[in-house]
Amino acid sequence: MEENQQVEPVNKDDRTWAMLCHLSALAGFVVPFGSIIGPLIVWLIKKDEMPIVDVHGKKALNFQITMAIAYLVCFVLIFAVIGLILLPLVAIFGFVMVVMASIKANEGKEFNYPFSLNLIK
Repeated sequence: MEENQQVEPVNKDDRTWAMLCHLSALAGFVVPFGSIIGPLIVWLIKKDEMPIVDVHGKKALNFQITMAIAYLVCFVLIFAVIGLILLPLVAIFGFVMVVMASIKANEGKEFNYPFSLNLIK
């Protein structure tokens, strides 16, 4: 599907849950692994009854797993100093992408995260 294509006509409740798939990743700022656990919980609860949540939940999870891998690489690279520069850039990129995906989900549109590994299909 194209980035701005609407998944299907959805009501406000469906769009809100789709948006929460993405926004729940911000739990990672409070809870360890919350960036993966948050979207996983929302996706598991609503994926069967709301097709748009299934689509957005998979995308959010795939991106957050990709970001976890990127954080791990940055942490290892801290010992080579480059990680000190990369880590904040990766964190800002992740935050901006979550906000953009949340806005698109609230509009009922699909959002494809850049650089995201497609692990959950």
